[in-house]
Amino acid sequence: MERPALTEWLDKFLDYLKYERNLSPKTQENYLRQLHSVIKTANFDNWSELTTDHVRKILAQAKREQLSPRSIALRLSSLRTFCQFLILNQVLDVNPAKSVRAPKQGRPLPKQLSVDQMDQLLDIEPDSLLAIRDRAMMELTYGCGLRLAELAGLNLKDIEDSSQILVQGKGSKERLLPLGRESRKWLNAWLKVRGQMAPFDEMAVFVSKHKRRISPRQIAKRMQLWANKQQINQQVNPHKLRHSFATHMLESSGDLRAVQELLGHANLSTTQVYTHLDFQHLSNVYDKTHPRAQRKK
Repeated sequence: MERPALTEWLDKFLDYLKYERNLSPKTQENYLRQLHSVIKTANFDNWSELTTDHVRKILAQAKREQLSPRSIALRLSSLRTFCQFLILNQVLDVNPAKSVRAPKQGRPLPKQLSVDQMDQLLDIEPDSLLAIRDRAMMELTYGCGLRLAELAGLNLKDIEDSSQILVQGKGSKERLLPLGRESRKWLNAWLKVRGQMAPFDEMAVFVSKHKRRISPRQIAKRMQLWANKQQINQQVNPHKLRHSFATHMLESSGDLRAVQELLGHANLSTTQVYTHLDFQHLSNVYDKTHPRAQRKK
């Protein structure tokens, strides 16, 4: 059913998102799709009638439709932004969506590869330039816990010596990472043949067949290609290798703070979630190590 009194504002809202907020086309599309869904089940005739109770009913309807918490949160976010736009245009006096809380989403974690799966993935014969390059990229990602952008952004000057690399992390924060035996071995193997693919003035450590810095997208595609070749029966990407690094390091060492430093996390809580530690494990570490936690016998 057409709701002209409601839909007529959407074109104006689109112009607002596009020209004043400068949001991406994808975000514009998502917001409009959510608002059209709201209009389909709206039990009010004009946006000026919208109340907090209406917003709660809209979210309840989304829940009955079995939308995911993420989708419900997007619907609420779209409504909040739209209501703010209506306030600017004097259709509303207050934002009725502002005080409504989105459902908790939880943080989905990627499944890590097992140590055996990692060995299987990295068991690549160095029979071509690309094979040597790709193994070096995967050994560094898994061996150092690199983010995709950190791997793609590596420059020759970042290789401090044969035992460590300097990484530019989030927020341009630098961290110095040790190179393990296999990471060092395969990085050196690649550097010996890199000149066959990279021009003299190219500073990137890893280059593509087009003789320029390899893109993050191409790195991800190459890792999945090798996962298929090595018969790893799941999706493989740089983030999964980083997560595997964190999980295996923590399982072996139990040193959460060291893993935090290696991953370049600003907050310990990020590392705790990333490595799916539970509170009991942290409690045990605390009881065993903190001087004031140890009970006298």
